[in-house]
Amino acid sequence: MFAVHLLAFYFTKLKEDQIKKVDRFLYHMRLSDETLLDIMARFQAEMQKGLGKDTNPTASVKMLPTFVRAIPDGSENGEFLSLDLGGSKFRVLKVQVSEEGKRNVQMESQFYPTPNEIIRGNGTELFEYVADCLADFMKTKELTQKKLPLGLTFSFPCKQTKLEEGILLSWTKKFKARGVLGTDVVSSLTNAMKRHQQDLDVDILALVNDTVGTMMTCAYDDPYCEVGVIIGTGTNACYMEDMSNIDLVEGDEGRMCINTEWGAFGDDGALEDIRTEFDRELDLGSLNPGKQLFEKMISGLYLGELVRLILLKMAKAGLLFGGEKSSALHIKGKIETRHVAAMERYKEGLANTREILTDLGLEPSDADCIAVQHVCTIVSFRSANLCAAALAAILTRLRENKKLMRLRTTVGMDGTLYKIHPQYPKRLHKVVRKLVPNCDVRFLLSESGSTKGAAMVTAVASRVQAQRKQIDKVLALFRLTQEQLVGVRNKMRVEFEYGLKKDTHPLATVKMLPTYVCGMPDGTEKGKFLALDLGGTNFRVLLVKIRSGRRSVRMYNKIFAIPLEIMQGTGEELFDHIVQCIADFLDYMGLKGAQLPLGFTFSFPCRQASIDKGTLIEWTKGFKATDCEGEDVVDMLREAIKRRNEFDLDIVAVVNDTVGTMMTCGYEDSNCEVGLIAGTGSNMCYMEEMRNIELVEGDEGKMCINTEWGGFGDNGCLDDIQTQYDKEVDEGSLNPGKQRYEKMTSGMYLGEIVRQILIDLTKQGLLFRGQISERLRTRGIFETKFLSQIESDRLALLQVRRILQQLGLDSTCEDSIVVKEVCGAVSRRAAQLYGAGLAAIVEKRREDQGLEHMRITVGVDGTLYKLHPHFSRILRETVKELAPQCDVMFMLSEDGSGKGAALITAVAKRLQQAQREH
Repeated sequence: MFAVHLLAFYFTKLKEDQIKKVDRFLYHMRLSDETLLDIMARFQAEMQKGLGKDTNPTASVKMLPTFVRAIPDGSENGEFLSLDLGGSKFRVLKVQVSEEGKRNVQMESQFYPTPNEIIRGNGTELFEYVADCLADFMKTKELTQKKLPLGLTFSFPCKQTKLEEGILLSWTKKFKARGVLGTDVVSSLTNAMKRHQQDLDVDILALVNDTVGTMMTCAYDDPYCEVGVIIGTGTNACYMEDMSNIDLVEGDEGRMCINTEWGAFGDDGALEDIRTEFDRELDLGSLNPGKQLFEKMISGLYLGELVRLILLKMAKAGLLFGGEKSSALHIKGKIETRHVAAMERYKEGLANTREILTDLGLEPSDADCIAVQHVCTIVSFRSANLCAAALAAILTRLRENKKLMRLRTTVGMDGTLYKIHPQYPKRLHKVVRKLVPNCDVRFLLSESGSTKGAAMVTAVASRVQAQRKQIDKVLALFRLTQEQLVGVRNKMRVEFEYGLKKDTHPLATVKMLPTYVCGMPDGTEKGKFLALDLGGTNFRVLLVKIRSGRRSVRMYNKIFAIPLEIMQGTGEELFDHIVQCIADFLDYMGLKGAQLPLGFTFSFPCRQASIDKGTLIEWTKGFKATDCEGEDVVDMLREAIKRRNEFDLDIVAVVNDTVGTMMTCGYEDSNCEVGLIAGTGSNMCYMEEMRNIELVEGDEGKMCINTEWGGFGDNGCLDDIQTQYDKEVDEGSLNPGKQRYEKMTSGMYLGEIVRQILIDLTKQGLLFRGQISERLRTRGIFETKFLSQIESDRLALLQVRRILQQLGLDSTCEDSIVVKEVCGAVSRRAAQLYGAGLAAIVEKRREDQGLEHMRITVGVDGTLYKLHPHFSRILRETVKELAPQCDVMFMLSEDGSGKGAALITAVAKRLQQAQREH
């Protein structure tokens, strides 16, 4: 018993001594946590450098865009071919991707050798060999009659400007074919396939790096996967980067997979402080000295060689094998990575070590075996540490891109070293988790990543292509040609004439209502005026003080809500509520006894017989109060004031908010003759020559016409540009068949059009994984303010996703891009339709005045014009194109409905005064 203990003690002591000896000798290969964090920071800086346009040319980590923009969403299906070139064997596969929504992949494959004379010979011959193998595979599998999409896995650094091309930057591993550097490998393969035209009907859709293939394969099984890492013969990593961070590619929308080519990290000297004499010696003896220095410290192609160089040096120093060296130990490549893995096995490692060393012609003692085993451990542990540091940098970048405190993600893993080495995965995972404690990382081993992955990329590419076609078909309905816009302008012009003429007016859809506002402010207006503003869900009362000469206006106002039950109750209740609000305001301002002139902004279609008479034609904007249509709203207001019997007011003018907008701007700019509202509703007014207005007596001077152009198209003249979505919005509205133009252009309806399109795209399986949420089924949920937010250029897709989440829509990055495009198409069309209508009026004014060229100002108000990021620009551009002889200025109105009403009242008072004196 004592002998056994003694032996165990002797062996433990021996092991400790040998380990200490090796540790001292390889002191520089042990990396502390501090050093690893430092390497992680260096790699982060290198990534940043590789992504920048100006810094990329000198960056050692190339950060190549792959043009893979989407990961699988599970709806992929079909048959695909896949080629895998870049490892020790070349492989052709047929991949069948799931049917009927079942996620499964079936593969049939064939390996072909890659003889040295082919991979180091002439480039043309290399590609001809690949084409021959592919043709052979197609014949064997009886696929020659099918047209199949193909994905090519090409595991060498390539520069891509699209998914289906790749310019070879450099050969790595053992490949060295001549005449291929700097050329497109996809064209080379396509040309080589031409020799087999009868047998090969193949479309190369994607060129993929094996690392990207690994990520895609794992992403098919786990949608959280957004990183791919290979630790095999070579080493590399890829991950999904935000487009806004990739300077090398146009566009900021969405994400794209970046192939880091991290094997070249340190080629600029960034890792000199941690490279050892053995790394330098190995590099000098390699095929590409000075290149791929990170890879040479990590990958399977080099680990065995590092171990050999260390053993040789230790033997020379008399630290191993009693100073003896065998001739085999001097031969490069004699120790391979598979040997390193065998020597580190948990139980049989020492026996394996003895066997391997004996095969090398050495006579190792027990102590030698322990020492050699520890050398292997240090070399492979360093490899795992370095990999972990670079991977931790990528994970940190992902977390920061998403602005998260904690990141949950999956890393797809592949490569022989990772797969066959007994301790490697465990060490790598442990160190990664230590370096990035705020990331919850799952490591997923890829099955045949490089090849299945190429098929996955191809499947995703063909899915995206097919979806793109369907989405474009929908968006095309909203793209108006120049010809269509000219048509809209001309039809609007015809409708204007109908509305102005006595005979055609009753049937006209654009009502062209006279407002009896006959003058613009001249600066002499002065006094105190009250203004009421009713036109939406809020009601305002204002006191406006106008001082002449200095053109200064001071306003005091109070806002009151109008409850839904009053909006849709009786007319009497509505006007009693309004008078109650006026009373509150007069109390609040201490004006109970004063009899002030009042302007009433009433933003609904009215027929006026004079400036202080307005008969409501019909309610719009959700109002439904009974016994009002066909009545004079000024009388109804006077009646309500009488019923209250507390104060009296001089109601001078009933005003439309569009006219108020024109007046407010006219006070600042005498060129202003048009008012435009682009907000909840849509309308326009302008100053017309009296001689053209057949509905009003007299030919002298001008009068403002309130066009009420929202009804344009109610006679079917816009049917050719109406889409099914417009029809759905119309049918679901409070007033079907009415206000067609308004429903295609105004803020009240744009969000609803978008919602209808999103439902349709989701039904077609093109959005939100085909799932329509309850919220999306709710009418009016998609407010127009969301359009403005989503289309804002400053808004990253992450924020678009947040807005969609508020609507109960769980969107992917791709979904967010589509939603943004839909919003853009709908609001662009609205702005162009506005522009066409406006062009009609300014052209009419120019012709009426017999001018070759005309300058005119348009006063504008409304949330759509003010808040939408692109609306105003597109509107201006359209007017310029459709009315080139008019120089149109746009002026934002300040409070047209409040200040404007007071100014109209002031002008009316001034004109009344002048008439009296006359």
